[in-house]
Amino acid sequence: MRIALLSDIHGNLPALQAVLHDIARRDVDRIVNLGDSLSGPLFPRETAEFLMQQDWPQLAGNHERQILEFDPQRGGESDRYALSTLTPDILAWLKTLPGTLWLDEEVFLCHGTPATDLVYFLETVEAAAVRLASPEEVDARLGGIAAKVVACGHTHIPRAVRSSNGTLIVNPGSVGLQAYDDDHPHYHLMQNASTDARYAIIEDRQGTWSAALHSVPYDYQIAAEAALRNGRPDWQHALLTGYVLPAV
Repeated sequence: MRIALLSDIHGNLPALQAVLHDIARRDVDRIVNLGDSLSGPLFPRETAEFLMQQDWPQLAGNHERQILEFDPQRGGESDRYALSTLTPDILAWLKTLPGTLWLDEEVFLCHGTPATDLVYFLETVEAAAVRLASPEEVDARLGGIAAKVVACGHTHIPRAVRSSNGTLIVNPGSVGLQAYDDDHPHYHLMQNASTDARYAIIEDRQGTWSAALHSVPYDYQIAAEAALRNGRPDWQHALLTGYVLPAV
């Protein structure tokens, strides 16, 4: 069994198309999408229309929830732009997406952690910096999920870690956005220092699961131009460089 993990597309349809082209040559049995598919100043409606045609298991990430619960006084600009382009049928589809899912008896899917879509699974945000999560933190975030594999997203950082009980926890990274900043729970940067789209393949070989993290080049200029056209030079810089735009 070979399963391709996608996450954090963020409306970047050119990146998604490049990833799917790469997957098509790798003999994959299934594709899953771990959420945060639309939010951002790129191609949210077109991405949604494409995803709605797929028969993949797909999750709602924190941004799907935030789009559906959007508060004009408090909502972020990425969710605001995406919501402004989405049709009623797309919003109805978003409401059907689960926050977590058992793919089968061995593989569990979530966006952040099994308990919340807002907490990083494999990293910890502190006031001074982002650090790798300790083994104890990883175990605590895993909770009582007795899976051989847990797939997560949210951080945009590709990693594969085994918990103390042997569960393989895989974050495929982001298909569509390779750098961002956030202020929850403290201001921090997440950066891959590369423009490539990211995804992962997990594989079961005679009862042992492994993970391969993949990096795929694509025509990121198309996405960067869309970001600038829609008033987001911060996204343009991230898409062109893989780094967060420095503060002026």
